[in-house]
Amino acid sequence: MPATAPTWEPAQYLRHADHRARPFTDLLARVPDLSPSSRLRSSGGGPHGEPPRIADLGCGPGNVTALLADRWPTARVTGYDNSPRMLERAWEHAGPTPQGGRIDFAPADARTWTPAEPYDLLISNATLQWVPGHVERFAGPGNFDAPSHRLMRELAHSRRWRDRLGGTLRHDGAVLTPEAYLAHLTAAGCTADVWETTYVHLLPGEDAVLDWMKGTGLRPVLTALDDDPEACDAFVEEYRNVLRAAYPAGAHGTPFPFRRVFAVARKEGPR
Repeated sequence: MPATAPTWEPAQYLRHADHRARPFTDLLARVPDLSPSSRLRSSGGGPHGEPPRIADLGCGPGNVTALLADRWPTARVTGYDNSPRMLERAWEHAGPTPQGGRIDFAPADARTWTPAEPYDLLISNATLQWVPGHVERFAGPGNFDAPSHRLMRELAHSRRWRDRLGGTLRHDGAVLTPEAYLAHLTAAGCTADVWETTYVHLLPGEDAVLDWMKGTGLRPVLTALDDDPEACDAFVEEYRNVLRAAYPAGAHGTPFPFRRVFAVARKEGPR
């Protein structure tokens, strides 16, 4: 069974918007200032002094795309996503910015997208994990061993569910080690800064980790079982029970260790 392309729900995703935005802001803090000479020239370069051109690949509902315009107020920023529902929500952030920049959005699939024009910065947060073989595209998060993801895969491959869900979820090698990303990026001729962070989010509410997963990792299962509400409810209930054991709630919320692998790479274009 091929992996299911998930249907995204912006409202569910944004229920944990603050926590989800934190890796993006940490990544953004490590991106150096852009200069006109940094313009990628794969499609020809613009003259020096042009406003930065930035692409946010896998922009989701656009809330963090707007942070790029805060960092570079004159930039032309385009967010790309393959989810019509996410893009519909993202357009709420579109339009001119106060200092002469602009934010817009467009449909694109990260598996096949290539720049149609030069960009000063390509940024992507929590997207490449959904792209099989993404490191092979470097020349042109890694939570998969955590209980939240491992238990979901084990349940999907159990006797009850494997016929319907056996190939639905991403495998445990969907995100590589920091060392592997560094090796691929340097092999592609980039200078790279790669690091790993584990956030411990304190999630509020009942079944908080399940609520988190409904916005991201569980989407392929919910999509695959969308035509069978009874089966969907049964899977979610089984998953709820194993998550409660793996992530016991405390007096002030549920601690949820959340691993992220970051990379900032730079490659000079031809002069």
